[in-house]
Amino acid sequence: MKSARIAPLARVHRAAITLFLAMLAAVAVAAPAQAAAYRYWGYFHLEKGAWAFAQSGPAQFVPKDGAVEGWRFAVADESSVRDPRATPTFDALCAATKVTAGTKRVGLVIDYGRPADSADSTAPPAVRATCVAVPEKATGSDVLVAAGATLRLEKGMTCGIDGWPAAGCGPVVNPVSAAAASPDTAVTIPAPTPSAAANAAGASSGTSSDDGSTSPNWPLFGGLAAVVLVGGLGFAAWRRGRDTTED
Repeated sequence: MKSARIAPLARVHRAAITLFLAMLAAVAVAAPAQAAAYRYWGYFHLEKGAWAFAQSGPAQFVPKDGAVEGWRFAVADESSVRDPRATPTFDALCAATKVTAGTKRVGLVIDYGRPADSADSTAPPAVRATCVAVPEKATGSDVLVAAGATLRLEKGMTCGIDGWPAAGCGPVVNPVSAAAASPDTAVTIPAPTPSAAANAAGASSGTSSDDGSTSPNWPLFGGLAAVVLVGGLGFAAWRRGRDTTED
């Protein structure tokens, strides 16, 4: 009699445990996976007064006369694109830059990020901006070179600008520190003075990468994992699939 009562009770316990495990499994499936974050250089275009993440690499994009290009080093994932913190107008950047027949003027902002964006919290160079006169067919890569930027490239990806950072190329960041995840503060930069590097000759020189490619390319992540970001991050870059070099 006693054993007859225990058997049904054991079955109830087993059924309850099975239901509990099934509920846990359902929750695990429903819970969104945390997006991977990366430390990388992002490439942007200024559109109607706001930065837009580039949908192609700099070696494939040809900015028009009057365009403003932007670069930002930061820690970000698919849901947290980090724009350049300065948003100057083309007129503010290029009013003093002369243009001749066959050339165009393009503004450029390079934001090296915050100490929190670096691997060891080292203070980065200050945000800088300039304007260059380049051949009409010059690409985003040509603009960067014409501005006198020194580039560190790996397999066509832009891994460092002006020595920042000195090593690494789009490493995964996990966990992301509270400081790196904190909101940006806008930066104001003075109107630039055209330099000797800001001329059409600089754009034609090119820069070679470690693998012999000739123009800097934006890293496209696959999912941000391969970069980035297409469409909103296209994290088609380092998931944009990591942009390939110019043919």
